[in-house]
Amino acid sequence: MLTLAIETSCDDTSVAVVEKPNIVLSNVVASQIATHIKYGGVVPEIASRMHIEAIEFCVKEALNQANKMLKDIDFISVTQGPGLVGSLLVGVSFAKALSVATDIPVVGVNHMRGHIASCYISNHELKPPYIALVISGGHTYIMDVEDYNTMHKMGETRDDATGESYDKVARVLGIGYPGGAELESLAEKGRDNLNFPRIYLEKDSFDFSFSGLKTAVINYINTETMKGHVLNREDIAKSFQSAVIDVIVEKVIRAAKLRGRKQIAISGGVSNNKAIRNAIAEAGEKSGIEVFYPEPKYTGDNAAMIGVEGFLAYERAGESPINFVADPNMGL
Repeated sequence: MLTLAIETSCDDTSVAVVEKPNIVLSNVVASQIATHIKYGGVVPEIASRMHIEAIEFCVKEALNQANKMLKDIDFISVTQGPGLVGSLLVGVSFAKALSVATDIPVVGVNHMRGHIASCYISNHELKPPYIALVISGGHTYIMDVEDYNTMHKMGETRDDATGESYDKVARVLGIGYPGGAELESLAEKGRDNLNFPRIYLEKDSFDFSFSGLKTAVINYINTETMKGHVLNREDIAKSFQSAVIDVIVEKVIRAAKLRGRKQIAISGGVSNNKAIRNAIAEAGEKSGIEVFYPEPKYTGDNAAMIGVEGFLAYERAGESPINFVADPNMGL
C-alpha cells in the first residue's frame, strides 16, 4: 500500500512516497531558508508563494525517485494543520485537486502527530505505550501515547516553544536565522556559569514556559552591552541551553515515571539537538527508560512523517471528505 504525502505547514515544501509499514521510498524537501534568512524569520506570504512554485516539481520528483506513478498511489496524505494558514492552503488545495482529478482518496493529517510518527521510520522496536516529547520551532508537547491512535496531552508550552526561544536568543546574540544549530555549537565551548532561571511552573505541572528564561537572557545581554562589557557568547549559549535542558529532562522523565512508561520518543526540529538528546538519554538510562528519536533528516518538517501518520489516520477514520479545510490551529 502506497501513500503520496504532502507537507507545507511552514516554509519547507516536502513530498514523499511512503509504503506501508513505514518504508520511505522518497522524501523530497525544497527549503526556503535562503530566502527567509534575509528577513530574520519566515515571512508567511513569501512562504505561501514559494510553496505554489515548488509543489508540482516536488510531487513529480518524489514519484520519480520512488520509481512510481500516480496510478500506483492508494491515497494522498496531506498536512491539514497546525501551521501557517497560507502555507497549509497550498498543500491542502493541491492535494484535494489531485484527488478530484485522479479519483485517489485524500486524508488530512495532523502535523504534530506526524512528528511523533517520525520516530517509527527508523525505530521499529518503538511501540506504544510510551511518552512522546515534541520539541519544535512552534510547539512543545509531552504526550502519553497509549496506542497508535490514542494519545493524551500531559503538558504543552504556555508561551514560547523550545525552538522559538532558541531562535530569539540566537538573534540577540547576532547569530541570525535560523540560529538553533549555531547556538548549540557555541554552547559546546561554553560554561554554565550565569545562573539563568529554570522555570518549572506549578508543582507537578508538565507545562513549559520559556518566555521568562528568554527575557532573562536578553536582559543580561543588554545590561552587559550597556556597561561596555565584552560578551562571552559561548557561556551565554551554554547557560541558556542548560536551563532549557534541565526543565525538559525533569518533566519528561517525571511524566514517564508517573505513567509507568519505559520508552520515551523525542521528535520535532529541536530533537536534533545533541545536548538535549544526550541529557534525556542519560537521565533515561538511570531510570531504566529507553529513549528514541528520528534520524536527523526526519526531525524537521518533512512529508515522510506525514505519510507514516497518514496510514494511521486512514486506518483510524478512512478518507477525509473532500470539503475538509486547512486548520492552522489544529491541536493534539
